[in-house]
This record gives sequence, C-alpha cells and structure tokens, in this order.
Amino acid sequence: MGDTTQRAVEVHADRPEAATAWWTTGHGRGEFRSEPVRSPTPGEASVRTLWTGISRGTESLVARGMVPPSEQERMRAPFQDGDFPFPVKYGYLNVGVVEEGPAALRGRTVFALLPHQSRYVATVEALVPVPSGVPARRAVLAGAVETAVNVLWDAAPAIGDRVLVVGAGMIGCAVARLACGIPGAEVTVVDVDPEKQHVVEALGARFAGAADPPGEADVVIEASGSGAGLQLAVRSAPTDGEIVVASWYGAGLVPLELGADFHSRRLRIRSSQVGAVAASHRARWTTRDRLTLALRLLEDPAFDLLLGATASWRQLPEVTAGLADGTAAELCQTIDWSRE
Repeated sequence: MGDTTQRAVEVHADRPEAATAWWTTGHGRGEFRSEPVRSPTPGEASVRTLWTGISRGTESLVARGMVPPSEQERMRAPFQDGDFPFPVKYGYLNVGVVEEGPAALRGRTVFALLPHQSRYVATVEALVPVPSGVPARRAVLAGAVETAVNVLWDAAPAIGDRVLVVGAGMIGCAVARLACGIPGAEVTVVDVDPEKQHVVEALGARFAGAADPPGEADVVIEASGSGAGLQLAVRSAPTDGEIVVASWYGAGLVPLELGADFHSRRLRIRSSQVGAVAASHRARWTTRDRLTLALRLLEDPAFDLLLGATASWRQLPEVTAGLADGTAAELCQTIDWSRE
C-alpha cells in the first residue's frame, strides 16, 4: 500500500489528468489508487472535489462487507466501481467545483453522487448546482436531507400531528428538523444517548431517552438502525397506525416481538427507501427534482448541527477502520480534499 499511497499523494497535488480514489478492499481496510481522468466531452464537466461526506449507516455496512447478495445490484452507487463485498470504490456525497465544462457551470459548486476521489468527469445531468446560500461543506448533507424528504413523503405527517422519530443519527435528525416546519406538529426524537439532547433541542424538537419514551404518537418513524429501536417504534404507534422504517440493516437479522397487541391494534410496518421517489409524489417529482429541493432546504443553517468531525482525505484508512469496528461518529463526518 505504501507505493500506491505515495503515487496518490503526488497525483492529488496538481495533475488534472489523474485522480486519487479511495477503494475499500477488505473488512475495515482500503487503499488509495491513482486513476486517469479524461478530458470532458460536450455535455460533460470536469470537477475537482472539495468535500465528501460519510453516510455512516450505509458505508458502515460496506466497510464490513455486509451488503446482502440479494441487494448487491440494487445497492450499487451511481458511480461505484468494483463489486461488493470487495474491492469497491463507494460513496455518494461529493461536493466539488467545476473546472472545465459548459460556461454556465464553470466555477460553480456542484453536488454529485460520486465516491471518495479527488477529481472526476461526469455528465452535466449528474451535477446539481449548490445554491449560493449553502456552504460547500454543508452541501454534503444533501443525501441525508433528500432521504428525510422521502421519509416524510412516505410517513405523511399532517398539521398538529405528534411525530415520533426513533434514532438521533444523521437521518433521524434531518427528518426531525424538516418535520418541525409543519405547523402545530409536536416532534420528539428518542435516542439511547443522552448527549444527543442538545443537538435535538437545537433543531427545534423534543428529546426523550429510550428508557422513557413519550408514549403513543400519530406518526412514527424509525431511524435508529437497531432492533431495539424498531421495537420501541412498534410500541409507540397508535391503533391502526403505521411504523415507517428508514433504517437499512443490510445482512443483519432484526428480532422483533409481534405478539401481544400487535395484531389487535392492526399495526403496519412499512419501509422507506431513497432509491425511488415516494409513491405519493412519483407522478410529478424526479429524483433530480428531489435532490434539488434537498439542496435548497440546506440553506437552513441549523443543518450545520448534523456535521461531525472533519478529516483530511489522507485519514480515510482510519475512517474506514472506524466504520467497520463501530467507533465512527453518528453524525456526518466530512472529508476535506483540499488538505494535504
């Protein structure tokens, strides 16, 4: 890995014809690879990466090699190289600046569903301009906010509803912040970690510990990534109610107690997945429209609360190890591609 890393460092410096890319090669392990970057053709643009973000839930599963065989094709990121489990170049939270391409985009900051790499060429359609009111680092949260939009479209909370979000990670907090904008809504976030309270309350929601949940809610959204969190969500749903599951468990088994009053209360458990626009909005909205909306919503500075620590791109080996062993931070860790 030493020689590969050294070449990557030299490539990243100032050579637009080559890129430094991070590949996950085993459980918690990876390597930098030097990759050629061609010149853009008409309808394409060349982008220099400023920031990438770690999508902790999904990328932890990737770092552990826990993407189920049945989902390996559906789980492919739009610009992924390699195949699951390993080696794979993965990631989909990339913010960069257009260096070469159409005049309307040149010099613009753009978001794209690209892996962790220093440069790339993509079609103009794959690039979504970041609004001028959104700092580049905050823009890496576009994927989380887009997911939150889709979850709320699926859950459909109404004016005055009691909304319960189980899990104060990046997705749960993004859902809570957006739900707080619904007039009269009472939004509560439940988490096992009491240190999350200050973040939740700063986002405008109420906080409750997992040992003392607030009781029945009108809308229940599970984003904890744990079986215990899903069980709590089931207990909190109203009669004839629905639990919308935003978590994805990969190859992990999730034990769930569906006895007691689960049937008598006629409860439903439904998944929400960002790969397709929610059925309620699919006739009018495209995935690009939804992503554009998410970037516009990021003009809200409160979303900075969801940004975790920053690491240099050189620290991706340590970051990947942390994803695999479970020590990675729950909020969005950002990777700075301008730091040597």
